Amino acid sequence: MRLLSSVLNAFLPPRCIKCGKILAGTEDGLCPECFNEINFISRPYCEKCGRPLDEKPSGSMVYCASCLQELKPHFRYSRSAFRYDDKSKNMILSFKFLDKTENAKVLGDWMYNAGKDIWNSGAEVLVPVPLHYTRLLKRRYNQSALLCNQLSKRSGLPVEYTAIQRHIKTRPQVEFSGAARIKNVRNAFQIKSPEKIRGKHVVLVDDVMTTGSTLKECALALHKAGAASVDALTIARVC
Repeated sequence: MRLLSSVLNAFLPPRCIKCGKILAGTEDGLCPECFNEINFISRPYCEKCGRPLDEKPSGSMVYCASCLQELKPHFRYSRSAFRYDDKSKNMILSFKFLDKTENAKVLGDWMYNAGKDIWNSGAEVLVPVPLHYTRLLKRRYNQSALLCNQLSKRSGLPVEYTAIQRHIKTRPQVEFSGAARIKNVRNAFQIKSPEKIRGKHVVLVDDVMTTGSTLKECALALHKAGAASVDALTIARVC
């Protein structure tokens, strides 16, 4: 396998998933210049939702203002690898829409590292946010399912690829903002196999958290089906 890998790298050398530059053997996914441009999320961040904080609050509990006011949180934990901004969005959009499916390995590895708090808290099963079947036929792959596959390899957790079904064909969330996003996905998801979810600590996987409307609607369906808890893990988030 090492020989085969060396031969493949000689003819198809690994390239930066952001700019396309050929990478040296020690680099993983990004060239040094692009790596320095990506705003990876690190502490201090809200211990509940993972939102980056400008400075660590005083006291032992590190929560953002929104989480302090939320009475019934949808997620036990929410984590993302980096900020979704002008430096990172093309890298994600090419993976999502332009058939750069090979980038799932690098992106999934970053997500695995970002989800350390989730893995250490008894996560049991991975569930990808689903596409409606008409959109899946058009795109030919679900990017969230590809990320789950890589996360499963790293974490050892099983994946329930069809646990959630998007039974209502919604319009793309990018067309909406604010409350309209919530309305667009309301009741759009149902649990196909509740027995696979009931009593489990579920990790819900998606590419980007913008307002969180889609993830929260999926979490609501999972909780109704009897999930013990739901965590959210994404490549990036809008901060």
